Amino acid sequence: MSLPAEKASELKQLIHQQLNKMDVHGRIREILAETIREELAPDQQQLSTEDLIKALKRRGIIDDVMKELNFITDSVDQECPTSPKQHACFTDRQSTLKKSDGTRMADSTTMLSISDPVHMVLIKTDIFGETTLIASYFLEWRSVLGSENGVTNLTVELMGVGTESKVSVGILSIKLEMYPPLNQMLSQEVVNTQLALERQKTAERERLFLVYAKQWWREYLQIRPSHNSRLVKIFAQDENGINRPVCSYVRPLRAGRLLDTPRQAARFVNVLGYERAPVIGGGGKQEQWCTLLAFLCRNKGDCEDHANLLCSLLLGYGLEAFVCVGTKAKGVPHAWVLTCGTDGTITFWESLTGHRYIHKCINPDESPLAEQPKPLYPYRTIGCVFNHQMFLGNCQPSDLVEMCMFDLNDESKWKPMSEEAIKSVCAPGATTSLPPFPPLCASMVDASITSNEMEMQLRLLVSEHRKDLGLTTVWEDQLSYLLSPALASYEFERTTSISAGNEEFQDAIRRAVPDGHTFKGFPIHFVYRNARRAFATCLRSPFCEEIICCRGDQVRLAVRVRVFTYPESACAVWIMFACKYRSVL
Repeated sequence: MSLPAEKASELKQLIHQQLNKMDVHGRIREILAETIREELAPDQQQLSTEDLIKALKRRGIIDDVMKELNFITDSVDQECPTSPKQHACFTDRQSTLKKSDGTRMADSTTMLSISDPVHMVLIKTDIFGETTLIASYFLEWRSVLGSENGVTNLTVELMGVGTESKVSVGILSIKLEMYPPLNQMLSQEVVNTQLALERQKTAERERLFLVYAKQWWREYLQIRPSHNSRLVKIFAQDENGINRPVCSYVRPLRAGRLLDTPRQAARFVNVLGYERAPVIGGGGKQEQWCTLLAFLCRNKGDCEDHANLLCSLLLGYGLEAFVCVGTKAKGVPHAWVLTCGTDGTITFWESLTGHRYIHKCINPDESPLAEQPKPLYPYRTIGCVFNHQMFLGNCQPSDLVEMCMFDLNDESKWKPMSEEAIKSVCAPGATTSLPPFPPLCASMVDASITSNEMEMQLRLLVSEHRKDLGLTTVWEDQLSYLLSPALASYEFERTTSISAGNEEFQDAIRRAVPDGHTFKGFPIHFVYRNARRAFATCLRSPFCEEIICCRGDQVRLAVRVRVFTYPESACAVWIMFACKYRSVL
C-alpha cells in the first residue's frame, strides 16, 4: 500500500517534529560516541548501521519514540463472551483508558494504583463429587512491582474457614511474574509506602463507618426499645471470620449470555446446593456468609449466600432488588430477596426454591369481618433490607411480614443508613470492599452425555436390585423415550411457573399403553449427578419402590434421565421411573 505524495510529506513532517521534540538526534550522537568508545576495537574505524540500530534498541531509544507515536484504530464495541475464571484476574477500576491505549501495557504507577487483591480459593472434592471449602486467601500481588526483573517468590500460610479460621491448613509457595515485563520497575520502598498508606486509609474508613453504625443503631433503638430483638444485621462474618458490612456482599452481576431472564437466574441460584455452615457442638447456627467466589467454587452454601447471589443477578437485570433478613416459621433466621416494581408491586423471591410470591399487606384497621389476603409465603418477620447502595432497618410497629408496608422511601417505616457512609466502605474502588465479582463460567457438563451415563447406571442398579428380589427385568426403550417431554415440561415449569406440554405427554402414554394394562410413573428432581445416591433416595419413596419392584404379568420398566445445565456446572437433574403391566383382576 502506497501513500499519496501529500500524505507522505505530512507524515515525514510529523515524525521530524516528534524527533526534534524528543531531541533524538542529540541522543543518537551521544550513543554513537559512546558505542565507538566502549564497544569497537581500536583498529575499527567505521560503525555500521546495524551496530547503531542495536545500540539504539539496547538503550530504549526506539521504544521511547514508538511510545510517543499513538496509532489509533477504529474498533466496534462488542459484548465479550464469558470466559472461564483465571487463577489471577486484575481489574483496573480507577483509571479510564482511551481506545488508542487498548494495546498499551499499563505502566508501573498505574499498576500500583490497582488495589484489588488476587482471591484464591482451595476446594477439596471427594470421590463422590462432594466439595468442601478448605481455605480462602486474598493475595496482595503488588510486591512484584518492586522486585528485580519483575519476578518474586512468596510463601503464604493458608488458614482454615469458619470455626477453623485460626487453624493453619498448609503453606503455599507462589511465584509472581509480570508479563509482559514493565519498562520501568518501582523501588520496593515506593511499593511498601503505597501499601502502608492504603492500610492506614482502610483502617480509618472502617473506624469511621463503625462509629457511624453504632450511632445509627442507638438512634434505631430509641425509636422503640423492642427493636433490640429484631434481625437488623449490619455486619456479617465471611468464611475467614472477618466482619464485613452486609452491603459489600451484593453487587450488580451480569450473566452475559449464560442466563437470559431474571426467572432463569432464580432457577440457577435454586439448583446450587444448600448447606448450612458446620457447627462444632450445640448453641445454634454458625455465622458464615461466603464471598461469591468461594460460594461458586463450592457450588453450595447457606440461604444468605443464595440470597446475595440472586439479588446481585437481579440488580444486573436492572431490577430494584434487596436482600431481606428475617425469620421463617418457628423463628428460624432466614434470608430472601424482594423486588420493587415501578407500579409498587412487591415480589418476594425465595432463592432456595425459585418460588415467587406477591406481597399484599394486611390492614390492621380493617373490620374483623373484612376479608384479608392470606399470605402464601413462608416468611414470618423481617428486620432489615439491603443492597449494594442502601441499608434500611424496619421501624414499623410490627415486624410481621404480612403487616409490613414496603414503601422503602418512607423514613417513618424504614430507617435508612447514609448512602455516603455505605459507599465509603462498599463501593467498587474502596480499599475495604471485596474484589470485583468473578464472571460466571459456562457449564463444563455435557448434558446429553451425562444424561445417558446416569440413565445406564440407574438401569444397572434397578436390574441388580430386582435380581436380589428374584425378579427379572425387561426394559422398554420406546416407553423410556416417551418420558422425555414430561421431564422437559417439569423444568420449564420450575423456571417460568408456566405449565406446558402435559397434554401431548399424556396422549403419547395412552397410545403406548395397551388396553388392559396399567401405567405408573414417578418423577423426582435432584441437584447432583450421583446416580447411586439418587437411587437410594428414590427407594425411600413407597410409590417409587412399588414401581421399581413391580410384580405382575408382562411387566415392562422404563427410566429416563434429563440433565439441564446451568452456569458454574450447576445442574438440575430430573429422573422418572415408570412401568406398565397387564392388569389381573
